[in-house]
Amino acid sequence: MANLDDLEKRIEKIEKRNDDVELNKAWETSWSRKLLLLSFTYIAIGLYMEFILNINPWINAIVPSLGFMLSTLSLPYFKRFWKKYFYKD
Repeated sequence: MANLDDLEKRIEKIEKRNDDVELNKAWETSWSRKLLLLSFTYIAIGLYMEFILNINPWINAIVPSLGFMLSTLSLPYFKRFWKKYFYKD
């Protein structure tokens, strides 16, 4: 049988893991993350259009960036739908 010290260490380890999971969950749903993704997508597409396609990149990069942002915002809806109708525990 495990002694009290071992049990306390296991509980501390579980609590730390739970804190990490909560932090990751908060980050995944944060507006900071969404805005960073939007910004990085915009910059990457703008640079691609500037150097490869050379077609008014900074205006044209808005469309795919907003499309990407809308797709990430709609994912929670689809996740709930999937969980309700398709996920079997």
